Amino acid sequence: MTKRVAVIGAGPSGLAQLRAFQSAARKGAEIPEVVCFEKQSNWGGLWNYTWRTGTDEHGEPVHGSMYRYLWTNGPKEGLEFADYSFEEHFGKQIASYPPRAVMFDYIEGRVLKAGVRDWIRFNSVIRWVEFDPQANDFTVTVHDMENDHVYRERFDHVIVASGHFSSPNVPEYPGFNQFYGRITHAHDFRDAREFSGQDVLVVGSSYSAEDIGSQVWKYGAKSVTSCYRSSPMGFKWPDNWEEKPALVRVEGKTVFFSDGSSKEIDSIILCTGYRHYFPFLPDDLRLKTANRLAAADLYKGVVYVNNPRMFYVGMQDQWFTFNMFDAQAWYVRDIILGRIEVPTDKQVLLDDVTERETREEADPDVKYAIKYQGDYVKELIAETDYPSFNVDGACDAFYEWKHHKAEDIMAFRNHPYRSVITGTMAPVHHTPWKDALDDSMEAYLKN
Repeated sequence: MTKRVAVIGAGPSGLAQLRAFQSAARKGAEIPEVVCFEKQSNWGGLWNYTWRTGTDEHGEPVHGSMYRYLWTNGPKEGLEFADYSFEEHFGKQIASYPPRAVMFDYIEGRVLKAGVRDWIRFNSVIRWVEFDPQANDFTVTVHDMENDHVYRERFDHVIVASGHFSSPNVPEYPGFNQFYGRITHAHDFRDAREFSGQDVLVVGSSYSAEDIGSQVWKYGAKSVTSCYRSSPMGFKWPDNWEEKPALVRVEGKTVFFSDGSSKEIDSIILCTGYRHYFPFLPDDLRLKTANRLAAADLYKGVVYVNNPRMFYVGMQDQWFTFNMFDAQAWYVRDIILGRIEVPTDKQVLLDDVTERETREEADPDVKYAIKYQGDYVKELIAETDYPSFNVDGACDAFYEWKHHKAEDIMAFRNHPYRSVITGTMAPVHHTPWKDALDDSMEAYLKN
């Protein structure tokens, strides 16, 4: 009987998994029946932009946190697919920081070429997954939203690729319920132009705070104030952007900080992170981890130690993205195909997790963290037939990126980098990022 594999999610991680199986089939391998379930009406995950917030057209929580005018906040040379370069897709090398529409087109191009769309059931929400230890398989309960039909199917393996940037962590501060303005989480942020002419407070000091603050600055906010709990972002901000320590309370439109200072604010954007959230999984199958480079309870970063027939792809905090998801997907595929053997001793699996966590915690230096994840990618691709690529070169691009950000946070996207796949240098974009107000693919790609 042919094995059946359920893939939950058709974002970059889920699509990587489909591409991995398709690659094996193309080379003559006998692969299992693969069924991918996607709650949205199209693939792309977070890159599939929607104007909706709150609930989608079916009344389900909106998955996407994507906003208009987003450009990648790291160089594309650090995430390029090893088997599908930007040059192959666009017919030329393009600048190093593409906007969302360009990235979506690139992601879609590879899976259209692979011909895996028929493996995906869209508008399909996973309601529950349970494991039967006697049958040694999973029963997946699916809600077909288009036909309002709930059904169950059995699978030999389940691969969770639903992401972890869609369930917002929303803190409460004294006075929020009486604030004379708008409070929104980054998850529901859609259009920076909405904040034009406003004094905006961005709560947080992570990448989303940095980028969303930069977006509202670029599109005409009167001022940006960002506040932090532990340490400031510390960049050389424009004159109308200042950093403050922790938010304490709000009174009317006045926000108060832990250093005793205060400021009048029109809108508050909470860039306070996301939670790993899997409401469709029981306790014994549900991953419980923080957003870190060494995710808890995942052998080799993908195999769920409490049930090695179940896998998670893309659950780590990320420097590398698309090509790391590929490395993980190829590794998971080869376990399922019997090419890679997972130890049967659970303690061996746990020891692997502990070693990774210990190594991550040994040195907090940013360069070490980049190298740590680069080494992880190299470790996985060494055991599969995923095309080898210059991972160290991708790390170098990330190091340059960090330097360029420290140099000028509002101009780092103007720098070009060399592709580690083709060796071609990217062109300098025709318009400086702060002046490029049209983020369409047509505007970006014009000569």
